[in-house]
Amino acid sequence: MGSPEFAVPSLRALAARHEVALVVSQPDKPAGRGGKLAAPAVKQAALELGLPVIQPRSARTGELQGALAGTGAELAVVVAYGKILPPAVLEALPRGCLNVHGSILPRYRGAAPVQWAVIHGEAETGVTIMQLDEGMDTGPTLLERRVAVDPDETAGELLARLGPIGAEALLAAIDSLAAGTLRPAPQDHARATHAPMLTKADGAIDFAQPAAAVAARIRGVDPWPGAYAELRGQPVKLFRARAEPAGAGAGAAGAPGARVAIDAAGARVACGEGTVVIRELQAAGRKRLTAAQFAAGRGISAGDVLAKPAAVGP
Repeated sequence: MGSPEFAVPSLRALAARHEVALVVSQPDKPAGRGGKLAAPAVKQAALELGLPVIQPRSARTGELQGALAGTGAELAVVVAYGKILPPAVLEALPRGCLNVHGSILPRYRGAAPVQWAVIHGEAETGVTIMQLDEGMDTGPTLLERRVAVDPDETAGELLARLGPIGAEALLAAIDSLAAGTLRPAPQDHARATHAPMLTKADGAIDFAQPAAAVAARIRGVDPWPGAYAELRGQPVKLFRARAEPAGAGAGAAGAPGARVAIDAAGARVACGEGTVVIRELQAAGRKRLTAAQFAAGRGISAGDVLAKPAAVGP
């Protein structure tokens, strides 16, 4: 069971090593400006592999439970499926449900663990294989893989890197389960932190924050919902940011949000503490450009202020 691109490496790894009786994904959803229905990445991969797919609208109607039980499979695997599973589904197969989660549990339980790890400036994260229970990522952990987070890495890039790591860990956990050597470990719930689903509002950038927090948020909301601010009353998207401490770089002083310099490194913007260097910007309806290109087209000028949007769309 899974939906986004993060789950595809696990599906392909399972199909190469084990018999996959059924793939479960979320329903097709409108995408792009035209709003045409698009299949989830997991469904697309399953069809390429010649595997049967179902897309129930709810996990609670009995359809999913019946479909799983009817496969005769021993084990279910869940990777970013996007739905809370009721006890009847969790218990539909003899060995229950294993989950590939994109953090080192109990930190960052929830829908967006990778994104919030980047937003919070974590130096390390990883993947946990856990046994699903009725809670939100509260079940016993079985195996983990830790990785360092690159200082310039976006959430999208980290997700793409963790997908294959999760697939490898999943196969190792299944091998240990079959051998009887897997030892579930209860989570320390007192140490739990949460990673709720991102909203459009999470992409609004407030330059009154310290530069390190601003840069981390710009990377953490890339690719969705994307970082944005207001420039001359119009929205502008921000990409590829890194922080400089107070006193570093050209023109590091200035009111938060003031564009203090444009050079080969990018647009230097004063924050509450320090300066953030933004390498790429994009005006509404225009192409994404380097800061130098954006300035050459008069998209930004000396003295302009990048402000936190006064109103945030849905």
